Amino acid sequence: MAPKAQMWKREAAAEEAAEAAPELTTLATHIFGHKHHKHTTTTEADFEVEDTSTAPTPTKGEAEKMGEQAVEMATKFAHDMGIPTWGLVAILIGVGVVILGICFCCIRRCFRKRRSKDGKKGMKGVDLKSVQLLGSAYKEKVMLLGVMLKITVQPDMEELTENAEEPDEGESKQSEQKLGKLNYKLEYDFNSNSLAVTVNQAEELPALDMGGTSDPYVKVYLLPDKKKKFETKVHRKTLNPVFNETFVFKSLPYADAMNKTLVFAIFDFDRFSKHDQIGEVKVPLCQIDLAQTIEEWRELQSVEGEGGQV
Repeated sequence: MAPKAQMWKREAAAEEAAEAAPELTTLATHIFGHKHHKHTTTTEADFEVEDTSTAPTPTKGEAEKMGEQAVEMATKFAHDMGIPTWGLVAILIGVGVVILGICFCCIRRCFRKRRSKDGKKGMKGVDLKSVQLLGSAYKEKVMLLGVMLKITVQPDMEELTENAEEPDEGESKQSEQKLGKLNYKLEYDFNSNSLAVTVNQAEELPALDMGGTSDPYVKVYLLPDKKKKFETKVHRKTLNPVFNETFVFKSLPYADAMNKTLVFAIFDFDRFSKHDQIGEVKVPLCQIDLAQTIEEWRELQSVEGEGGQV
């Protein structure tokens, strides 16, 4: 009885397992199929993430590498050109500044042209008739103002001329006082290269002595050297002395004579004090014709500021 019962139980368990097998198969298929789909979706997401992470974005290290490469290229270029690196940098900066300056000049010129055009347009709108009217009115005002000023100033000027003091007669006489005149003669000898100077006479000399006369004599010399001087005799108590004395400057080539000035200096002799100079006559030799005999009168000139005493 026991073995039959055991066999029956095994058959019943086998039948139950056979009946449950399709259900287990369906459940397993459903479970494993869902898991596989989930796995595939995650891998696609992972693939997408990997694609975005591997996109070419610049990083700090790459920027440093690019900068180093640029520096190396600049250094190599400067070495090839035979100039230092700082020189190449300076050249590049200068070129940039020149380009900027040219651009600035072009822009400025364009603005000037626009302004000039605007100014011309503005001038077209000015009424010339109104400008002429304003100018004529301004001229009339100026003319009226000038007439008024003339009327007010003229009496004052008349009063000034009336009240002005007349010049002193003594001062006018002193300013018009003459120092006299001198007569001389010049003869140049081209054969001996010598200049003969004759002091003939003087007239109307001023009186420098107490008695109303003078004691004149003449000194003759050449400027600018003054190496050799000649003197006439002293003529006592006269204002019209007659000298008639001749002096010769020897070894004086014609070319040298053209650079010299002949001087006649008249003095008043004084026994107990310095001699007062009355006046002088200067004759630049370049202004006369030495090829012929020169005889003439010259007015004496004052020597103020040159030390008129000897």
